[in-house]
Amino acid sequence: MNPIKVGDGVAFRRKVTRSLELRGFDDPLWLETREDDSGNAMAKRAIEYESDLVLVAGGDGTVRVVCAALAHTGIPVGVIPAGTGNLLARNLHIPLDLDDALERILEGRDRRIDLVSVFGDGLDKDRFAVMAGLGLDAAIISQAPPVLKAQIGWPAYLVSTARNINHPSVRVRITFDDEFTIERRVRTVVIGNVGMLQANIPLLPDARPDDGLIDVVVIAPRRVTQWPIVVWRLMTRTNRADMYLERFTGRKVSITAAVDVERQLDGDPIGPGRSLTAEIEPGALVARVPRGR
Repeated sequence: MNPIKVGDGVAFRRKVTRSLELRGFDDPLWLETREDDSGNAMAKRAIEYESDLVLVAGGDGTVRVVCAALAHTGIPVGVIPAGTGNLLARNLHIPLDLDDALERILEGRDRRIDLVSVFGDGLDKDRFAVMAGLGLDAAIISQAPPVLKAQIGWPAYLVSTARNINHPSVRVRITFDDEFTIERRVRTVVIGNVGMLQANIPLLPDARPDDGLIDVVVIAPRRVTQWPIVVWRLMTRTNRADMYLERFTGRKVSITAAVDVERQLDGDPIGPGRSLTAEIEPGALVARVPRGR
Protein backbone atom coordinates (compact mmCIF):
# COMPACT_ATOMS: atom_id res chain seq x y z
CA MET A 1 0.00 0.00 0.00
CA ASN A 2 0.96 3.62 -0.51
CA PRO A 3 0.72 4.95 3.07
CA ILE A 4 0.31 8.55 1.89
CA LYS A 5 -2.73 7.68 -0.25
CA VAL A 6 -4.51 5.36 2.17
CA GLY A 7 -4.99 7.90 4.97
CA ASP A 8 -5.66 6.27 8.35
CA GLY A 9 -3.27 3.35 7.95
CA VAL A 10 -4.10 1.72 11.28
CA ALA A 11 -7.84 1.63 10.59
CA PHE A 12 -7.22 0.45 7.04
CA ARG A 13 -5.00 -2.43 8.16
CA ARG A 14 -7.54 -3.47 10.78
CA LYS A 15 -10.36 -3.45 8.23
CA VAL A 16 -8.44 -5.45 5.61
CA THR A 17 -7.11 -7.97 8.11
CA ARG A 18 -10.60 -8.58 9.50
CA SER A 19 -12.10 -8.99 6.02
CA LEU A 20 -9.41 -11.52 5.08
CA GLU A 21 -9.80 -13.40 8.35
CA LEU A 22 -13.54 -13.79 7.78
CA ARG A 23 -12.79 -15.44 4.43
CA GLY A 24 -10.23 -17.89 5.73
CA PHE A 25 -7.02 -16.17 4.68
CA ASP A 26 -3.88 -16.34 6.81
CA ASP A 27 -2.48 -13.15 8.34
CA PRO A 28 -1.48 -10.90 5.44
CA LEU A 29 2.01 -9.67 4.66
CA TRP A 30 1.96 -5.85 4.71
CA LEU A 31 4.33 -4.00 2.39
CA GLU A 32 4.46 -0.21 2.18
CA THR A 33 5.76 1.69 -0.84
CA ARG A 34 8.56 4.21 -0.40
CA GLU A 35 9.42 7.49 -2.04
CA ASP A 36 12.16 5.75 -4.03
CA ASP A 37 10.09 2.65 -4.90
CA SER A 38 6.42 2.79 -5.91
CA GLY A 39 5.94 -0.95 -5.49
CA ASN A 40 8.45 -2.97 -7.51
CA ALA A 41 10.44 -4.44 -4.61
CA MET A 42 7.22 -4.98 -2.67
CA ALA A 43 5.62 -6.91 -5.52
CA LYS A 44 8.72 -9.09 -5.85
CA ARG A 45 8.56 -9.79 -2.13
CA ALA A 46 4.92 -10.85 -2.56
CA ILE A 47 6.00 -13.27 -5.30
CA GLU A 48 8.68 -14.75 -3.03
CA TYR A 49 6.04 -15.05 -0.29
CA GLU A 50 4.00 -17.23 -2.71
CA SER A 51 0.94 -15.06 -2.14
CA ASP A 52 -2.52 -16.34 -3.03
CA LEU A 53 -3.74 -12.80 -3.65
CA VAL A 54 -2.06 -9.37 -3.82
CA LEU A 55 -4.11 -6.33 -2.85
CA VAL A 56 -2.63 -3.04 -4.02
CA ALA A 57 -3.93 0.13 -2.38
CA GLY A 58 -2.73 3.32 -4.00
CA GLY A 59 -2.93 5.50 -7.06
CA ASP A 60 -2.44 4.59 -10.71
CA GLY A 61 1.34 4.82 -10.41
CA THR A 62 1.55 2.26 -7.60
CA VAL A 63 -0.97 0.03 -9.34
CA ARG A 64 1.00 0.12 -12.60
CA VAL A 65 4.32 -0.77 -10.95
CA VAL A 66 2.82 -3.68 -9.00
CA CYS A 67 0.93 -5.05 -12.01
CA ALA A 68 4.06 -4.81 -14.17
CA ALA A 69 6.06 -6.81 -11.63
CA LEU A 70 3.32 -9.47 -11.26
CA ALA A 71 2.90 -9.99 -15.01
CA HIS A 72 2.93 -13.65 -16.07
CA THR A 73 3.12 -14.91 -12.46
CA GLY A 74 -0.51 -16.03 -12.24
CA ILE A 75 -0.92 -14.31 -8.87
CA PRO A 76 -4.26 -12.44 -8.78
CA VAL A 77 -4.09 -8.68 -8.20
CA GLY A 78 -6.95 -6.79 -6.56
CA VAL A 79 -6.90 -2.99 -6.94
CA ILE A 80 -8.16 -0.96 -3.98
CA PRO A 81 -8.41 2.57 -5.43
CA ALA A 82 -6.81 5.26 -3.29
CA GLY A 83 -5.40 7.76 -5.79
CA THR A 84 -6.37 10.68 -7.99
CA GLY A 85 -7.31 8.93 -11.22
CA ASN A 86 -7.92 5.29 -10.27
CA LEU A 87 -8.33 4.50 -13.96
CA LEU A 88 -7.66 0.76 -13.85
CA ALA A 89 -10.17 0.37 -11.02
CA ARG A 90 -12.75 2.42 -12.93
CA ASN A 91 -12.30 0.38 -16.10
CA LEU A 92 -12.56 -2.91 -14.19
CA HIS A 93 -15.77 -1.65 -12.51
CA ILE A 94 -14.23 -1.69 -9.04
CA PRO A 95 -16.03 0.78 -6.73
CA LEU A 96 -14.05 3.84 -5.66
CA ASP A 97 -15.22 3.54 -2.04
CA LEU A 98 -12.54 1.64 -0.09
CA ASP A 99 -14.96 -0.51 1.91
CA ASP A 100 -17.05 -1.39 -1.13
CA ALA A 101 -13.96 -2.08 -3.25
CA LEU A 102 -12.54 -4.46 -0.64
CA GLU A 103 -15.82 -6.34 -0.39
CA ARG A 104 -16.25 -6.66 -4.17
CA ILE A 105 -12.65 -7.80 -4.69
CA LEU A 106 -12.65 -10.43 -1.95
CA GLU A 107 -16.00 -11.77 -3.16
CA GLY A 108 -14.99 -11.38 -6.82
CA ARG A 109 -13.56 -13.55 -9.55
CA ASP A 110 -10.25 -13.81 -11.40
CA ARG A 111 -10.07 -12.37 -14.91
CA ARG A 112 -7.07 -12.41 -17.22
CA ILE A 113 -6.36 -9.01 -18.74
CA ASP A 114 -3.71 -7.68 -21.09
CA LEU A 115 -0.75 -5.52 -20.20
CA VAL A 116 1.29 -3.42 -22.62
CA SER A 117 5.09 -3.45 -22.77
CA VAL A 118 6.61 -0.10 -23.62
CA PHE A 119 9.99 1.48 -24.28
CA GLY A 120 11.40 4.67 -25.76
CA ASP A 121 14.38 6.98 -25.77
CA GLY A 122 15.57 7.51 -22.21
CA LEU A 123 13.04 4.96 -20.95
CA ASP A 124 13.88 1.45 -19.78
CA LYS A 125 11.50 -1.25 -20.96
CA ASP A 126 8.41 -1.15 -18.77
CA ARG A 127 4.72 -2.10 -18.75
CA PHE A 128 1.46 -0.23 -18.33
CA ALA A 129 -2.10 -1.34 -17.69
CA VAL A 130 -4.17 1.72 -18.63
CA MET A 131 -2.80 4.31 -21.05
CA ALA A 132 0.40 5.90 -22.28
CA GLY A 133 0.54 9.24 -24.00
CA LEU A 134 2.73 11.69 -25.83
CA GLY A 135 2.00 15.42 -26.12
CA LEU A 136 -0.85 17.37 -24.55
CA ASP A 137 -2.19 14.64 -22.26
CA ALA A 138 1.26 14.14 -20.73
CA ALA A 139 1.68 17.90 -20.30
CA ILE A 140 -1.67 18.09 -18.49
CA ILE A 141 -0.62 15.30 -16.14
CA SER A 142 2.85 16.67 -15.44
CA GLN A 143 1.56 20.19 -14.73
CA ALA A 144 -1.47 19.34 -12.58
CA PRO A 145 -0.92 21.14 -9.23
CA PRO A 146 -0.04 18.51 -6.56
CA VAL A 147 -1.75 20.47 -3.78
CA LEU A 148 -4.94 20.74 -5.82
CA LYS A 149 -4.82 17.01 -6.66
CA ALA A 150 -4.61 16.24 -2.94
CA GLN A 151 -7.51 18.58 -2.17
CA ILE A 152 -10.03 17.89 -4.93
CA GLY A 153 -8.73 14.81 -6.79
CA TRP A 154 -9.01 14.37 -10.55
CA PRO A 155 -10.72 17.76 -11.26
CA ALA A 156 -7.24 19.21 -10.73
CA TYR A 157 -6.52 17.92 -14.23
CA LEU A 158 -9.22 20.26 -15.57
CA VAL A 159 -7.24 23.21 -14.21
CA SER A 160 -4.12 21.91 -15.94
CA THR A 161 -6.10 21.36 -19.15
CA ALA A 162 -7.18 25.00 -19.18
CA ARG A 163 -3.57 26.08 -18.71
CA ASN A 164 -2.39 23.87 -21.57
CA ILE A 165 -5.20 24.40 -24.08
CA ASN A 166 -2.72 26.09 -26.46
CA HIS A 167 -0.15 23.30 -26.14
CA PRO A 168 1.74 23.27 -29.45
CA SER A 169 1.15 20.57 -32.02
CA VAL A 170 3.99 18.30 -33.13
CA ARG A 171 4.74 16.28 -36.23
CA VAL A 172 4.68 12.53 -35.54
CA ARG A 173 5.12 9.29 -37.44
CA ILE A 174 3.02 6.36 -36.17
CA THR A 175 3.58 2.78 -37.32
CA PHE A 176 1.13 -0.04 -36.61
CA ASP A 177 2.29 -3.68 -36.45
CA ASP A 178 5.47 -2.77 -38.41
CA GLU A 179 3.28 -2.57 -41.53
CA PHE A 180 1.16 0.57 -41.76
CA THR A 181 2.56 4.09 -41.18
CA ILE A 182 0.84 7.47 -40.96
CA GLU A 183 2.26 10.97 -40.48
CA ARG A 184 0.28 13.65 -38.70
CA ARG A 185 0.67 16.98 -36.91
CA VAL A 186 -1.02 16.31 -33.56
CA ARG A 187 -1.77 17.78 -30.17
CA THR A 188 -1.58 14.38 -28.51
CA VAL A 189 -1.45 10.65 -29.17
CA VAL A 190 -2.80 8.24 -26.53
CA ILE A 191 -2.21 4.48 -26.52
CA GLY A 192 -4.79 2.60 -24.48
CA ASN A 193 -5.33 -0.84 -23.00
CA VAL A 194 -8.66 0.45 -21.62
CA GLY A 195 -10.80 3.32 -22.79
CA MET A 196 -12.59 5.26 -20.04
CA LEU A 197 -11.26 8.41 -18.38
CA GLN A 198 -12.54 10.09 -15.24
CA ALA A 199 -16.14 11.33 -15.37
CA ASN A 200 -16.87 8.40 -17.75
CA ILE A 201 -15.30 10.15 -20.73
CA PRO A 202 -14.97 7.47 -23.44
CA LEU A 203 -11.59 8.37 -24.92
CA LEU A 204 -11.30 4.93 -26.54
CA PRO A 205 -14.84 3.54 -26.47
CA ASP A 206 -13.98 0.23 -28.16
CA ALA A 207 -10.98 -0.61 -25.98
CA ARG A 208 -11.24 -3.76 -23.87
CA PRO A 209 -8.61 -4.91 -21.35
CA ASP A 210 -8.70 -8.49 -22.64
CA ASP A 211 -9.09 -8.18 -26.43
CA GLY A 212 -5.40 -8.63 -27.31
CA LEU A 213 -5.29 -5.23 -29.00
CA ILE A 214 -3.91 -1.76 -28.36
CA ASP A 215 -6.24 1.14 -29.12
CA VAL A 216 -4.81 4.47 -30.27
CA VAL A 217 -6.41 7.90 -30.50
CA VAL A 218 -4.82 10.75 -32.45
CA ILE A 219 -6.16 14.19 -31.51
CA ALA A 220 -5.22 17.07 -33.78
CA PRO A 221 -7.34 20.24 -33.69
CA ARG A 222 -5.55 23.03 -35.53
CA ARG A 223 -6.99 25.88 -33.44
CA VAL A 224 -8.44 26.38 -29.96
CA THR A 225 -11.87 27.02 -31.51
CA GLN A 226 -11.90 23.43 -32.82
CA TRP A 227 -11.62 21.84 -29.36
CA PRO A 228 -15.42 21.85 -28.81
CA ILE A 229 -15.75 19.64 -31.91
CA VAL A 230 -13.27 17.16 -30.43
CA VAL A 231 -15.00 17.17 -27.03
CA TRP A 232 -18.40 16.64 -28.65
CA ARG A 233 -17.10 13.70 -30.66
CA LEU A 234 -15.54 12.15 -27.56
CA MET A 235 -18.67 12.51 -25.44
CA THR A 236 -20.99 11.20 -28.16
CA ARG A 237 -18.65 8.28 -29.00
CA THR A 238 -18.64 9.25 -32.68
CA ASN A 239 -16.50 6.82 -34.67
CA ARG A 240 -16.19 8.94 -37.81
CA ALA A 241 -12.56 9.86 -38.53
CA ASP A 242 -11.53 13.31 -39.66
CA MET A 243 -8.57 15.68 -39.27
CA TYR A 244 -9.45 16.37 -35.64
CA LEU A 245 -9.73 12.88 -34.20
CA GLU A 246 -8.76 9.45 -35.50
CA ARG A 247 -8.70 6.02 -33.84
CA PHE A 248 -6.67 2.94 -34.73
CA THR A 249 -5.95 -0.52 -33.33
CA GLY A 250 -3.01 -2.89 -33.51
CA ARG A 251 -0.82 -5.25 -31.54
CA LYS A 252 2.24 -3.00 -31.74
CA VAL A 253 2.42 0.77 -32.08
CA SER A 254 5.54 2.91 -32.58
CA ILE A 255 5.40 6.70 -32.29
CA THR A 256 8.24 9.01 -33.27
CA ALA A 257 7.97 12.78 -32.78
CA ALA A 258 9.96 15.43 -34.62
CA VAL A 259 10.95 17.15 -31.33
CA ASP A 260 11.03 16.23 -27.65
CA VAL A 261 7.56 16.22 -26.07
CA GLU A 262 6.16 15.25 -22.68
CA ARG A 263 5.25 11.55 -22.16
CA GLN A 264 3.31 9.64 -19.51
CA LEU A 265 2.53 6.08 -18.38
CA ASP A 266 -0.71 5.47 -16.47
CA GLY A 267 -0.80 9.02 -15.20
CA ASP A 268 2.89 9.23 -14.24
CA PRO A 269 5.10 11.70 -16.14
CA ILE A 270 8.18 9.92 -17.50
CA GLY A 271 9.94 12.96 -18.94
CA PRO A 272 10.20 14.36 -22.45
CA GLY A 273 11.38 12.33 -25.41
CA ARG A 274 10.76 11.64 -29.07
CA SER A 275 9.59 8.03 -29.11
CA LEU A 276 7.28 5.47 -27.56
CA THR A 277 6.83 1.89 -28.75
CA ALA A 278 4.10 -0.24 -27.20
CA GLU A 279 3.28 -3.92 -27.73
CA ILE A 280 0.42 -5.93 -26.29
CA GLU A 281 1.03 -8.79 -23.84
CA PRO A 282 -2.23 -10.75 -24.05
CA GLY A 283 -3.53 -12.15 -20.78
CA ALA A 284 -0.38 -11.14 -18.88
CA LEU A 285 -2.14 -10.29 -15.61
CA VAL A 286 -4.72 -12.07 -13.47
CA ALA A 287 -6.94 -9.32 -12.07
CA ARG A 288 -9.48 -9.81 -9.28
CA VAL A 289 -12.70 -8.11 -10.39
CA PRO A 290 -16.29 -7.93 -9.10
CA ARG A 291 -18.48 -10.87 -10.06
CA GLY A 292 -20.31 -10.33 -13.32
CA ARG A 293 -17.41 -8.26 -14.73
